[in-house]
Amino acid sequence: MSEPVIRMENIVKTYYEGKPNELEILHGISLAVNEGEFISIVGESGSGKSTLMNIIGVLDRQTAGTYYLEGYDVNRMTDEVRSAVRNERIGFVFQNFNLLPRANALKNVMIPLMYSEHKRKDQKERAMEMLAMVGMEERADHRPNELSGGQKQRVAIARAMINNPAIILADEPTGALDSKTGHMVMDLFHKLHEEQGKTIVLITHSQELASETQRIVTLLDGEIVSDKGGER
Repeated sequence: MSEPVIRMENIVKTYYEGKPNELEILHGISLAVNEGEFISIVGESGSGKSTLMNIIGVLDRQTAGTYYLEGYDVNRMTDEVRSAVRNERIGFVFQNFNLLPRANALKNVMIPLMYSEHKRKDQKERAMEMLAMVGMEERADHRPNELSGGQKQRVAIARAMINNPAIILADEPTGALDSKTGHMVMDLFHKLHEEQGKTIVLITHSQELASETQRIVTLLDGEIVSDKGGER
């Protein structure tokens, strides 16, 4: 069997290490995610899921343990390589969209390509392809303040996909949306998973959303207390 896309072994995360008010958030997390899996990481506020997400997304470093991303030891990477991994191998989708307010949808989608070798004309074509994929090509010239919440999130998903990442990491992607719009966004993730075989890690506190994924990993007080198949 091939190497998992994500392999974490005994991940510990401690803040204020060695100080009297030392706080251990993650207590020896071990997790493997295979290529093409759609999993959810569920937990209440304070369970450690945001901390775990930051480590998976190479936004933060663990205090102890090892993390292999596509077979590479993340802790041995230079800051420059870590930055490239974040930009090219992981597509981020956030609850609050993280779009640049002064840039239109097309330019927002093109942001991860700013550091790539693609020519600008090719970048624009690729960005339009991604907008078309999420049904937003007719809104390419619109700025975020001219878009609804669901439209903003679709632009954010197009941006996440632009570099053809190994993993899509979605942090509460429907948290700022009403129920109907949230389901539309989830349908888009299912489409990416089923039609393109994308590996998707969904961070959520919603059991309802988690039940749509293939596998539900439940965190409680910085430990995995359950890892089981979803309903879909």
